[in-house]
Amino acid sequence: MRRLSLDTSARVTADLLTRKLASFLSAARYGDLPPLVAAETERSVLDWLGSALAGSLEPPARFAQKVVARMGASRDATVFSAARSSAAGAALANGVASHILELDDIHKASTVHAAAAIIPAALAVAEREHADGRAFLLAVALGYEAALRIGEAINPSHYRFWHPTGTAATFGAAAAAGSIIYLDARQMLDALGSAGTQAAGLWEFNADGAMSKHLHPGKAAFNGVLSADLAREGFTGATRILEGERGFFRAMSESHDASRVKDGLGEQWKILENCYKLHSCCGHIHTAIDAALEIREQPCFAVDRIAQIDIETYGPGWEIVKEQNPRTPYQAKFSLVYCVAAALLEGCMGLAEFSPDRFSEQGVQRASIAALIGRTCVTVAQDLTAKYPDAWPARLTVTLDDGTVLRHAGDFPRGNPENPVPDSVLEEKFVSLVGARFDAETAHRSLDAARSLKTCGDMAEVFCDLLPA
Repeated sequence: MRRLSLDTSARVTADLLTRKLASFLSAARYGDLPPLVAAETERSVLDWLGSALAGSLEPPARFAQKVVARMGASRDATVFSAARSSAAGAALANGVASHILELDDIHKASTVHAAAAIIPAALAVAEREHADGRAFLLAVALGYEAALRIGEAINPSHYRFWHPTGTAATFGAAAAAGSIIYLDARQMLDALGSAGTQAAGLWEFNADGAMSKHLHPGKAAFNGVLSADLAREGFTGATRILEGERGFFRAMSESHDASRVKDGLGEQWKILENCYKLHSCCGHIHTAIDAALEIREQPCFAVDRIAQIDIETYGPGWEIVKEQNPRTPYQAKFSLVYCVAAALLEGCMGLAEFSPDRFSEQGVQRASIAALIGRTCVTVAQDLTAKYPDAWPARLTVTLDDGTVLRHAGDFPRGNPENPVPDSVLEEKFVSLVGARFDAETAHRSLDAARSLKTCGDMAEVFCDLLPA
């Protein structure tokens, strides 16, 4: 009898999971954020803004901007590099722009690119509602909290078919938008229910190098705004969308750990685990790139003497980055062998390494990089796979033509909390990225705007005029 009582109690606790999350999200206020959390949120927004502004000129972003312009004449919110739009439309267009250059942030345990979906949703609603900067920053922190915790709960099995930036981040976008419009606990519960039933994003896009990857955060942002706005009007959603018998956890993962959502909620803030990307490609490649850059610094290294390259990586990451002979810049961003070869040869992995002239229908055009790829062997190592997703490890061995062996290994690339970079590195990344796409004056003006958020009285005035006409 006692055991039945315990089991029943556990079931009741589980049934309250979505409700508990909604209650926390609706009750939180800016003053609840520890100083480190508030500071990290500002860093996250700054890092996101660079990717969003620079990405807004790319073809997928331009397509989204044209579609959003046809959705109506509303001028509620900023669409970077385009006319203003409704909040939902701006969230969609800016979400697409945020994820194109592969320089937006990532969270290891959930594999969610949180900024790309959550910040466009928070910004669009904050502009529409004329919220102040602190309300905006709170919304972003809460959005990360919801998305990353839910992503952790379903990882790693979810990642086989589903792109968590399209799925888990939908909850984060709804939480952020809901915080801006002060949803109460019941309304936030409805918003999460509507978000969960819209959460989607399949990995099949990678087989074609399709633009769907950029759509995922855009649609997550759009759906988050829609879910919050519907909830404010009284539109109901599933109250057990996470833990229900036909809910998100059971439908979208082979196994899940609900405790990842509730343990430490309000005490251990997930945004402090945020990772910043310093290379313009898939995050599963970054540790190997860092290893290549370290090997380049060894005294006896000479790129023209490389006889063989051996890369060891982890299974789930390799499934995403196994392209052997990329034919487009997009495919190259998901090619472990290309990125390591280019890093060894050129000493960096920025936007220039993915310029269109480097690729054709036959594959990599630069003979020097193609030759290194031909000397590269990749192995999925069981010990490295066992470390994932808490670590994203790689081992790199370069053998020179005289038999000299150069090695480097790591679990965490630069920009991870375990291997952090100072604000100055993120600001340099920002200025370089925005300055290259616009001009130095725009870059520095945008950087100043991102630094002003905590004291901003009206978010509608911060980012509306950043870009030149």
